[in-house]
Amino acid sequence: MADKTMSADEVAGRLADGMTLGIGGWGSRRKPMALVRAVLRSQVRDLTLVSYGGPDVGMLVAAGRVRRLVVPFVTLDSIPLEPHYRAARERGGVELTEIDEAMFMWGLHAAANRLPFLPVRAGIGSDVMRVNPQLRTVTSPYDDGETFVAVPALRTDAALVHVNRADRLGNGQYLGPDPYFDDLFCEAADTAYVSCERIVETAELTKDAAPQTLLVKRHTVTGVVEAPNGAHFTSCAPDYGRDEAFQKTYATTPWPEFAQRYLRGGEQAYRSAAGEGA
Repeated sequence: MADKTMSADEVAGRLADGMTLGIGGWGSRRKPMALVRAVLRSQVRDLTLVSYGGPDVGMLVAAGRVRRLVVPFVTLDSIPLEPHYRAARERGGVELTEIDEAMFMWGLHAAANRLPFLPVRAGIGSDVMRVNPQLRTVTSPYDDGETFVAVPALRTDAALVHVNRADRLGNGQYLGPDPYFDDLFCEAADTAYVSCERIVETAELTKDAAPQTLLVKRHTVTGVVEAPNGAHFTSCAPDYGRDEAFQKTYATTPWPEFAQRYLRGGEQAYRSAAGEGA
């Protein structure tokens, strides 16, 4: 079995202009921020992002790398609306497909199962159908005759997720309270890249944790990146919580200034500057 370890910059180097990119995590929780920063250091652009959005969306939109968003929300959790995303939307600089959280989840399920769509009740009777006129409905072929929204598959070219532990083969483990659908992001993608707090031997993954914590399976993973503190400034429970002080700095600093101070000079420079900024 192949050793899939690589660097964050190697992951970014495998992405191409115009790709559809799925990003795991939820809001400002366990986002693959080290991989996002690597994407920002690259020249890739014209992306479509599929995400339960947080600062991953905010940074990539602010940097002008995004053409289209498919999201149910974009939030920093303790700050309800991601400010750099909001600024981009107010400028009209990015296309938006905004759907219900449950519809988004079933879109991932459809893609993971290689189905063109899945029927869901979510969205019926709401404005989500009005603002997304491309959505279609289907009628149950059984006696109930119920009408459902036909949520299209959210298939992606590549996925980026962050977990607590992984092995070199691509098995990924979460140790916090919520999986955040990271397994679906990997299964819905043509290629998937997993960053982790620490790479361990395979046997160590279940030494002190249940097998059910092995969320991400190696057959869905293309590359593994060891990235300690790689979700910063979002949380990665139980390893660390959200860096609220730094998140406030991010939210209140104009993007050009933030990018110049924290994103120039590579990952080590970021960690050094972020430690001072917090």
